[in-house]
Amino acid sequence: MNIAFYQQDIVWNDREANYDRVRERLARLIEPVDIIILPETFSCGFGDNMVAMAEQQDGPSMQFAAETAALYDALFVATWPVRVGEKVYNRLHWVRPDGTFGFYDKGHTFRVSGEADIIARGTERCVFEWRGWRIKPAVCYDLRFPKWLRNGVRESERSKLPTDGVSMCDETIALDYDLMIACANWPGSRHEAWSTLLKARAIENLSYVVGVNRVGADGADINYTGNSAAVDFKGLPVAECESGKDQLMTARLEKESLEKFRQHWPFFLDFD
Repeated sequence: MNIAFYQQDIVWNDREANYDRVRERLARLIEPVDIIILPETFSCGFGDNMVAMAEQQDGPSMQFAAETAALYDALFVATWPVRVGEKVYNRLHWVRPDGTFGFYDKGHTFRVSGEADIIARGTERCVFEWRGWRIKPAVCYDLRFPKWLRNGVRESERSKLPTDGVSMCDETIALDYDLMIACANWPGSRHEAWSTLLKARAIENLSYVVGVNRVGADGADINYTGNSAAVDFKGLPVAECESGKDQLMTARLEKESLEKFRQHWPFFLDFD
């Protein structure tokens, strides 16, 4: 699985400028990729502005996402605020090249910043499939809640598990997901927590984790250093962006390596 993730300096409240910025960066891609990942609220920035910048589901950001997914024959993953009736959600979308899409509404809105006062909280956890990979979506603050993001053995695989509680497993077991994607606006003042949580979620869930954060300063003069990274199932970096740099990064994730590690170290047999 080849991925591209863009550690973006988001232009405050300017969709077209952000679309242009993403177009310019993606034009630098040399090799084909399967997934393109952008930060949380890539089109407008994160803050009280999200209510005013909220779009209808089929609004301009969805149109841009569909066009980009089709152009690169890749899954487009990012969040932007969406209005549904009287509510606004911080909605992570995955948009396929054929224009079909799915979404996940941020489950843990950040009360410290006031997000919880203006953005409705999502209540549904989900996993989706893309090109043979099962993917778990997450948004920023979600990373602090391991139970919400917990991996597990797929229901269809449970018959393969040993029944005596002590034996090892002779077969390859498929877990709920193989890759977690976390889109974020995580301030630089807490960058150590961000980097640590990416590794922790990867290790405990026997999964790759890709965390994509913004850089620059937002409309409230909060600074972001990015520290975006793809982390493997051992918590080791596969690819990392430079701190504070507006940067497009690519990485290759190996499914075979993941499955071999799970087979050799079947920690999932003792999941709570």
